[in-house]
Amino acid sequence: MSRAAPTAVIFSGFFILGNLIILWGLLLPDLAAELALSKSLSGLFFSLMSVGTILGAVLGGKYAQKFQFLKLFAALALLSACWLLLISLVNDWRYLLLLITLIGMTYSIMFTIGHTLIARLFANRRAAMMGLMDFMFSLGTLTAPLWVVLLFRYLDDWRWPLRILAFGLLVIACYSYWAASRLPALAQPARSGARSLSYTALLRQPLFLLLLLVMIGYGAAEWGQGNWFVSYAVTGLGLQAEQSRLLLAWFTGGMVLSRLGFALLLRWLTASQLLLLLGILTVSGALLVKLGATVALLGVGNLLLGLGIGAIFPLMLATVMDLDSDNGPVLSGIASIGSAVGFQFAGLLTGLWAEQAGIVNAFWLVPLASFWLLLTLLVFCRLLAARVSRA
Repeated sequence: MSRAAPTAVIFSGFFILGNLIILWGLLLPDLAAELALSKSLSGLFFSLMSVGTILGAVLGGKYAQKFQFLKLFAALALLSACWLLLISLVNDWRYLLLLITLIGMTYSIMFTIGHTLIARLFANRRAAMMGLMDFMFSLGTLTAPLWVVLLFRYLDDWRWPLRILAFGLLVIACYSYWAASRLPALAQPARSGARSLSYTALLRQPLFLLLLLVMIGYGAAEWGQGNWFVSYAVTGLGLQAEQSRLLLAWFTGGMVLSRLGFALLLRWLTASQLLLLLGILTVSGALLVKLGATVALLGVGNLLLGLGIGAIFPLMLATVMDLDSDNGPVLSGIASIGSAVGFQFAGLLTGLWAEQAGIVNAFWLVPLASFWLLLTLLVFCRLLAARVSRA
């Protein structure tokens, strides 16, 4: 059975999702100005998106395997397109908060489906293929600042990027449904009459609990940077919005390179060694971004931060799936929940902190989250080494 069509569905879908997830940080200054969002409301906006992500991860991890993966992916892409079109029509921030919660939910279930399906299709090359899949996600985050900057030169309206992405999701929905029709066996649920999977049983195991804790730091660092850097650079450092968006592209570009190339490093390094190296790069980049006094240093810091944090999610998820592939949807759900909790923490706390002390002080959250990430990676790697030695 050909794996090309479903792989293309997931890879192209993840490219669109990468654009979608980074877009809110790029548009936040425009959203805040037009819809009268305070710093606290901006933090609540990101917090509610992560609440939706957590709900989606729980539902996707427990129940996604009961449905036809590709048809469910198509339905969720269509729903996401509808949510985006509705957001592009709102003039009241209250509707925005409701719709961003729904966006987070559908996005998260699609994310879980993608990781689960690719892990099962390529069990013998799991780390490399999941890295390529997340590379497509990061490629989306890289291209978003570039095409948004170009678009704003002709259509300086935050609503048009949402409409463009809605069209992209509609195309993905049609493509996914077509692939499901062409490959009905692959579109079927993983097991006939499959029962729902359990989060509790896995989280009782220290190694998988550490997966959750690592992902909290990962989510806070990645999305603290992705969602707040443009606002920090514009409001706190006095840079132009276009220049700030292009600086953020160094961060997303580093993530792209990291996810594309980390599998090659596994020829010489163990998963634990590579995870620790990535954690050190993350901390170094976060500190340089916060302490950098010039545009050049901000660019280098963004690049180092992206290189460090980019490969952590696919490498962590591939490592734990190698230990328990039957619970792949739940492991993906745990990783997504942890990332979303970190996302929520970064969004809400940064907004509240910025309200009280200014965005320059509040942006310290990214280095602090990076230190948490490195610390939990150290503990995770020790537990992993102990488990491998007992096997």
